[in-house]
Amino acid sequence: MSTEKFQAIVDGYVEAFDKADLSIIDNMFADDATVEDPVGSEVRTGKEAILAFYTTAFEYGAKLKCDQPIRVAGNSVAFAFEVSMGDTKINPIDVFEINDDGKVQTMRAYWGPENMG
Repeated sequence: MSTEKFQAIVDGYVEAFDKADLSIIDNMFADDATVEDPVGSEVRTGKEAILAFYTTAFEYGAKLKCDQPIRVAGNSVAFAFEVSMGDTKINPIDVFEINDDGKVQTMRAYWGPENMG
């Protein structure tokens, strides 16, 4: 997969938050995907659990801003960004593993209390 395709996946993710559009999230994740946000928390498995997670994020008004280049290795893309929810800011690094169908198979978000402001 080309770097441009990985960039398009990340751009779609940001767009989903900009528009609070669950259909974008639904289309980008595999049916049996997992989301671990943050790493070490409960792993959400499958579309139902993943869509519930993103519904909550959208309800909080979360918006994303990526201001660094993505990093691609193998079938994974990592990207640093800022999440804004009102006065709360979080600076995670997300890692998506992409399956052979071009869908997100795993999403892991790396952040902790020191990344909040």
